[in-house]
Amino acid sequence: MAEDQPQSGADAPGADAPMRVAPRSPRAALQPERVPQFKRASRRARHPLIIAGNAILTIVLVLAVVTGLAVAIGKQRFEAQGPLAAPKVVNIPRGLGLRDIAELLQREGVIDQPWVFVGGVIALKARDELKFGEYAFGKQASLREVVETIVEGKVVQHAVTIAEGLTSEQILAKLAEIDIFTGGVREIPKEGSLLPETYRFPRGTPREQVVQRMQQAQKRVLQEVWDRRSSDIPVRAPEQLVILASIIEKETGRSDERTRVAAVFANRLKQRMRLQSDPTIIYGLVGGKGTLGRPIMRSEIDQPTPYNTYVIEGLPPGPIANPGRAALEAAANPARTKELFFVSDGAGGHAFAETLEQHQRNVAKLRQVEQQQRDAAKDAVSSETQPGNGSATGTARAAGPSASGTAPRNASPKTPRAQGANSASPAASPRSSYAPQGAAGRTQ
Repeated sequence: MAEDQPQSGADAPGADAPMRVAPRSPRAALQPERVPQFKRASRRARHPLIIAGNAILTIVLVLAVVTGLAVAIGKQRFEAQGPLAAPKVVNIPRGLGLRDIAELLQREGVIDQPWVFVGGVIALKARDELKFGEYAFGKQASLREVVETIVEGKVVQHAVTIAEGLTSEQILAKLAEIDIFTGGVREIPKEGSLLPETYRFPRGTPREQVVQRMQQAQKRVLQEVWDRRSSDIPVRAPEQLVILASIIEKETGRSDERTRVAAVFANRLKQRMRLQSDPTIIYGLVGGKGTLGRPIMRSEIDQPTPYNTYVIEGLPPGPIANPGRAALEAAANPARTKELFFVSDGAGGHAFAETLEQHQRNVAKLRQVEQQQRDAAKDAVSSETQPGNGSATGTARAAGPSASGTAPRNASPKTPRAQGANSASPAASPRSSYAPQGAAGRTQ
């Protein structure tokens, strides 16, 4: 019996058609065809740990995508322009935490997204590097710029100017009035140990630290000046240079006269003449208070004090003020002159002289200027007191400094005189109608 052969060639179905197996008997043909059984996954693939791992991996991937998007958005906001419409100074007190700083900056309008600020600080690992202080934030400062400013401690530096010629007590009084400083000073610094200068300090600087900085600056400048001093100056130590410079500082505030005033005192020291400087009288009377508040009385000229250079020989025992660099340099390198006297010229400067006779002529000129000023004041008073022109108030105003006993500076003779000049004629030793620089000068 011939067996059925599978079709081939043109009679064969398509290659993709499933091959049917011819039944071997009619009974076999009546049996249903067998369907291939589904292959079940292995027990290893159905293990709970693998299922959990797949879930975790999925979650991680999702989180990574979300985090990436958040970082990208946060970075963009962190570097975007801020809300400040104009530059602003904000003080961050000591002891604030990260969130407190963020809230403060938001209240001040520096930032508008405090959580982005917090996130940026954490991302930069700068949480422990935030510094307290007073900061200036620019217009539309970005969060990055704000963070960098605080981390780098770019605090606002306030300019503080201490005038030349103040005593240490007066300088401490000035520092007490400046509200950016804190704390007090244990003791009044030694006279002449502080350098008058313009300094820059951040808010919150202790006053004791301010004093220390001024002392350090004075030591540095004094050493620089001393190293460049003229070889023939009549002082033998830096401390003596400070004393002489303090007298020069109180005698004149004009830069074009300092070296000439210094030369007068240097020449007098070399010739063993008394310095006869009015500011030394005042310091001997009031000490560190610095100002007498009235003209020197004739009886005070010869009143013995350790500082009165009309009475003592040579330099006083210590400085009478804190001189600036210019006065120190003038004392270290005085002008090359033979001048021994100087007196006010009535116009804000001084007239210098080598001899007493020349000095007396300068004093006579000053008296003429003073008389002209008094005549002019009288004319002004007369015109203001005419009917309809003024009242007693105008009269007092016209009288000006003369009414209060304090002469204007340009009528204030600065007159170092030769020994024995106290008994000289009024023309040689004008004393009864002027105010010393300590009472009406540049630095009180």
